[in-house]
Amino acid sequence: MDTPQDILRALGLNPESLTGGTLRARSPIDGAELAQVHEHTVAQAHSAITRARQASLAWRDVPAPRRGELLRLFGETLRQHKRELGRLVSLEAGKIVAEGEGEVQEMIDICDFAVGLSRQLYGLTIASERPGHRMMETWHPLGVVGVISAFNFPVAVWSWNAALALVCGNAVVWKPSEKTPLTALACQALFTQAAQRFGDAPAGLSEVLIGGRDIGEALVDSHAVALVSATGSTRMGRQVGPRVAQRFGRVLLELGGNNAIIVGPTADLDMAARGIVFGAIGTAGQRCTTTRRLIVHESVANDLVQRLHKAYASATIGNPLDSATLVGPLIDRVSFDAMQAALTAAREQGGKVTGGERVLAEQYPDAWYVRPAIAEMPGQTDVVCHETFAPILYVMRYTDFSQALALQNGVPQGLSSAIFTNDLREAETFLSAAGSDCGIANVNIGTSGAEIGGAFGGEKETGGGRESGSDAWRNYMRRATNTINYSRQLPLAQGIKFGE
Repeated sequence: MDTPQDILRALGLNPESLTGGTLRARSPIDGAELAQVHEHTVAQAHSAITRARQASLAWRDVPAPRRGELLRLFGETLRQHKRELGRLVSLEAGKIVAEGEGEVQEMIDICDFAVGLSRQLYGLTIASERPGHRMMETWHPLGVVGVISAFNFPVAVWSWNAALALVCGNAVVWKPSEKTPLTALACQALFTQAAQRFGDAPAGLSEVLIGGRDIGEALVDSHAVALVSATGSTRMGRQVGPRVAQRFGRVLLELGGNNAIIVGPTADLDMAARGIVFGAIGTAGQRCTTTRRLIVHESVANDLVQRLHKAYASATIGNPLDSATLVGPLIDRVSFDAMQAALTAAREQGGKVTGGERVLAEQYPDAWYVRPAIAEMPGQTDVVCHETFAPILYVMRYTDFSQALALQNGVPQGLSSAIFTNDLREAETFLSAAGSDCGIANVNIGTSGAEIGGAFGGEKETGGGRESGSDAWRNYMRRATNTINYSRQLPLAQGIKFGE
């Protein structure tokens, strides 16, 4: 098996240079130290932002299809290193191998999307009320895009932002989570390889800043950073949003999710159970799209819950590098303690809890493996309305579909949602304006595992941002409305006569 040092070397990093730093990168698999990473100072952060700003001034003049060529080369580089980068994701974030490599595949997919987008940055032609005039929209780069990412998707979320920002003509400055610095450094090394093949990419086009809160604040407060895209907790978003707004910058927030699946009386329970289990225990419950609430019709509840208990009992918990493992570790003890506090609250609020205990402690004393928990609740209590980043599935029963929708929408978060039903009216109502209030609403698939072709994001305390596909590219550009007068007259809009 490849050692961590072998993986780092294969990704273009020198393990010897990752020593003596103040940020200790540890693997949640066993608590072992992977590296000692040097952190940037605030002064170095400002220098990186300045370099990115200079790079953006040159990059904006490069034709968009040519910019797309850089993303094509980056996608090729990722394809060549998919296994190694996926394994590093597993080592540093604790994801099972399939999910680690799947995250790299998301990066490849968004690069492909960006290549096509490079020839489709369309504006509109608009009818003018004045004769001899034409109106149109043009779209221009913002300049510098700052990206703040979380540990649970240590590479994919950056790529969703970076691929679109770059192809739209911007430079990118990235502050990764302090819990996953190595994957960020590896991505930067791979991007550098692609840029060298590209030939004339300006220096500073992609920058990575390693550090804590002070580095994030430097990025958030810099007037040179036109857009800050921040992924993380709602608490973090409440701090980032106002600070960026205070300087009239743009902000794109991807925050918490408290995602529900409704299972109706006509649902295919085999399909529903599979979707629920993956959504609830995948990535050890540490996805923003994790299924956290199950709202099931009373007529099928006993059958479905029995299936879930059986599936949970057979789910293999262990080292995520083992191909047989389905549930890896929590990222750290803080996450474990938060899970235990939530389960205690669930019991106090009338819930019946199965699972949730720590496992494999003797084998991995410095890691935090848990058995995924099912909490059958008497209703949507306070703890159910709070997102706990751990594999806890709260189960509630309903009798009337309107009741199910009220439960689904009755939490502060609004990211992902799903319904399993074979009733056309239920499905269409769920997708209608009177249905789910989330940014993602699915029928007969789970809440987790979005494709890059659709815009990703949510409403309410999820922040309202949109990344990845559809027209999310517009976040990374500024719009100009242009009017061209090709006549010999100067008529005013609204028929106004002035000085005649």
